[in-house]
Amino acid sequence: MEANSRLIDILLVEDSPSDAMMTREALADSKLLSHLYTVTDGEEAIAFLRHQAGYCDVPRPGLILLDLNLPRKSGQEVLAEIKNDDQLKTIPVVVLTTSRAEDDVLKAYSMHANCYITKPVEFSKLVEVADNIRKFWLCTATLPPVRFG
Repeated sequence: MEANSRLIDILLVEDSPSDAMMTREALADSKLLSHLYTVTDGEEAIAFLRHQAGYCDVPRPGLILLDLNLPRKSGQEVLAEIKNDDQLKTIPVVVLTTSRAEDDVLKAYSMHANCYITKPVEFSKLVEVADNIRKFWLCTATLPPVRFG
């Protein structure tokens, strides 16, 4: 682990149980020190972030990994709510999705996603992605303090 890597609370917004499991394992294999919280739809993500509906005691995440294809509220809708909320907009959002569509990429960045990553199919490639997330977001970038909105 790099000297300046640190522990972080991460919210994974992913409706596919197999993709969530693979992401969790890839993050662990990459030596990313984190507490990973997983929600399975867009409404649950917003409830988590706003400490509502059974999420009163969860921490504010330092990073969000957001799938675009979600039930109940799409990833784009979740991203829009996060980036339009003064209390949430400073949380970095990494879109981690299977979509390679240019329209999805452009829309995500126009809605102020901090990063857009297309999920690889192979587990070894997903571990590389997780390691790159760790290296950039936890070792290189300076993240905003969690206590401030």
